[in-house]
Amino acid sequence: MVRMEAAGAALAVALLACMVGAGADGSDHRYKEGDRVPLYANKVGPFHNPSETYRYYDLPFCAPEHPKDKREALGEVLNGDRLVDAPYELNFKEDTNSKTLCKKTLSKEQVAKLRDAVAKDYYFQMYYDDLPLWGFLGKLDRNKEHGGGKCLLFKHIHFDIMYNNDRVIEINVQTDPNVAVDITEDKEVPVEFSYSVTWKKTDIPFEKRMEKYSKSSSMPQHLEIHWFSIINSCVTVLLLTGFLATILMRVLKNDFIKYSHEDESLEDQEETGWKYIHGDVFRFPQQKSLFAAIIGSGSQLLALAIFIFLLAIVGVFYPYNRGALFTALVVIYALTSGIAGYTATSFYLQLEGTNWVRNLILTGCLFCGPLFLTFSFLNTVAIAYSATAALPFGTIIVIILIWALVTSPLLVLGGIAGKNSNTEFQAPCRTTKYPREIPQMPWYRSTIPQMAMAGFLPFSAIYIELYYIFASIWGHKIYTIYSILFIVFIILIIVTAFVTVALTYFQLAVEDHKWWWRSVLCGGSTGIFIFFYCIYYYHARSDMSGFMQTSFFFGYMTCVCYGFFLMLGTVGFRASLLFVRHIYRSIKCE
Repeated sequence: MVRMEAAGAALAVALLACMVGAGADGSDHRYKEGDRVPLYANKVGPFHNPSETYRYYDLPFCAPEHPKDKREALGEVLNGDRLVDAPYELNFKEDTNSKTLCKKTLSKEQVAKLRDAVAKDYYFQMYYDDLPLWGFLGKLDRNKEHGGGKCLLFKHIHFDIMYNNDRVIEINVQTDPNVAVDITEDKEVPVEFSYSVTWKKTDIPFEKRMEKYSKSSSMPQHLEIHWFSIINSCVTVLLLTGFLATILMRVLKNDFIKYSHEDESLEDQEETGWKYIHGDVFRFPQQKSLFAAIIGSGSQLLALAIFIFLLAIVGVFYPYNRGALFTALVVIYALTSGIAGYTATSFYLQLEGTNWVRNLILTGCLFCGPLFLTFSFLNTVAIAYSATAALPFGTIIVIILIWALVTSPLLVLGGIAGKNSNTEFQAPCRTTKYPREIPQMPWYRSTIPQMAMAGFLPFSAIYIELYYIFASIWGHKIYTIYSILFIVFIILIIVTAFVTVALTYFQLAVEDHKWWWRSVLCGGSTGIFIFFYCIYYYHARSDMSGFMQTSFFFGYMTCVCYGFFLMLGTVGFRASLLFVRHIYRSIKCE
């Protein structure tokens, strides 16, 4: 067992070490004049459907005699990258006026395939010395609206490359609509594909060559919106925390005075308020095992989010560090599974649970289970579409090995450590034998209206930033302002905690002692608001279409929203538990 775990940990650490250099081909990026600089064709796909990408040579382009696939890291494969040798020769500092790539006669089927690709705004992506470049395959000439227009396929590509001494700094691609072939009709078309190359000197240092790609997200107008979003969120937090602190402190102060003088005044009124449910407030919730599993999984996801933010702020996820984020998510999730095991088991035993092994299995499956089922369905869809999003068998084996050799052993070790911690649940008041009856409540104090109130405020603090994140993940924009995103994340945690505490107090004040599950549901309800935002974004802010893209968008976003529900539900419960313990310690409980 120890040997297996050591092997698993070594595997995870090796993957994490690869992550920083994910996407690099191992070269030092220095070249002499005439040297071959590596150029890889990556994928093609509809511009508005980022998940629906296909192998470059699935379309009838000119191919080398023996195209060779580039060996890729785990994150690159998860990202849908499938790099293969491209036929263009862009040797270092060698200009080319116009060079024929190949001559071929496109069959009717190939013409139909390319016409369909041009109609769907297909783009191609390549990597030259690890620098990304894109271009469109062709264009629809819609000038003649009634005549149907023409479908043009670009047959010439011009590469504009900048260099500094012996290093490549920048590359741009230009396609000329005047040098295009008409593929409107179903007939055989002879095509001569060609390309040209121009090299220009620049003063930009090699270390700053990636800044071009991150500039778009930090342009003044965008930064202004981000800072407006932060200020808006901070004002919300300050007003909310100030309001809640003032109200709760004044109310609690009055409560403490009232309850402390009550024993002295024997002419007692009818018993009301949160003090009188002290015998029920620490009564353990129903479904203890599920409750403890949610707290364990939520704690792990919170730790995962914090580690990812730390790596982002350090600069690991610079633009087009291919697959680094996916590698980090897989490896850090595996390494933090011990947190889930420890938290869930120790808390389950505090709640006087007996079957801790079953609880540990439930914890391991609570987030991974739905994620695995979603992945299996979406991978099947990708295979049916022959898309690059379909994971190769070898990659699936690697993920299963990480789960078997790292995630599961660490989860079990965390569970054993939690079992041996022998901590008792700290309740300031004794729990009575029989539960007190809960008075009849108005409709707005029921669970669903309370969840709606609890989720709206945290969501309002993050919704502006959500658009930029969605445009980055499900579009072609680049997001690099991780420090701002981290501030927004901290604000989200604070607002969730405060709102849940306030609603827990109001619930206890009307003598409703079933606050345990309510605090989790209210804290996690922001995840439901994010899901509704997903529906709005898909229909109103994006041009995504087709079964595959829709499946990928809603499949993976549902898993993300579920993760937010678990994480913020845990935050809400932990904050409420601290608050409830604090107020009941401050009074004398009989």
